[in-house]
Amino acid sequence: MIRPAHLVLLAALLSPAWCHALSSDRDQPMMIEADRVELDDSRGVSVYTGNVRVTQGTLVLTGDRMVVYNKGDEIEKVLMDGKPATYKQRPDGKDHDVHAKSRRMEYYTNPERIILLEQAEVDQAGDVLRSERIVYDVVRDQVNAGTDQPDERVIITIHPKPKKDDKATPAP
Repeated sequence: MIRPAHLVLLAALLSPAWCHALSSDRDQPMMIEADRVELDDSRGVSVYTGNVRVTQGTLVLTGDRMVVYNKGDEIEKVLMDGKPATYKQRPDGKDHDVHAKSRRMEYYTNPERIILLEQAEVDQAGDVLRSERIVYDVVRDQVNAGTDQPDERVIITIHPKPKKDDKATPAP
């Protein structure tokens, strides 16, 4: 079953207190690659465009454009756009990475929340949550998915877990 704690998309990158991502990731160097970057310290805005890729340990974020808004030394919000923007990271104690994608990913620090917009999808070991809008409240560990549009439905696919005493049946 998809656990809300594993829907953390950008918080693992931006919040050192986050504990569900692989704990050693935050101790790794962060690399940001892009075709172009514009840094405006006076406004506290950094814009990365073209083949944006952020890596830190098992964390990998990709997109076409990433905008980071700072207030002093603190990050206020991060916006990542792509066709799609993607996220991948290995949670502590898990054998599978969490994968997410959407056309737009938004991370806010106050209150701390992550929003996936447009063709949003989160996949954890084959269990998938799809919606046009997925909001993860980091502090409350709550997920809210869906919109008010009648033709935009939430779709969740949960695969049965194999029983411990089941033996793999060889293919014919």
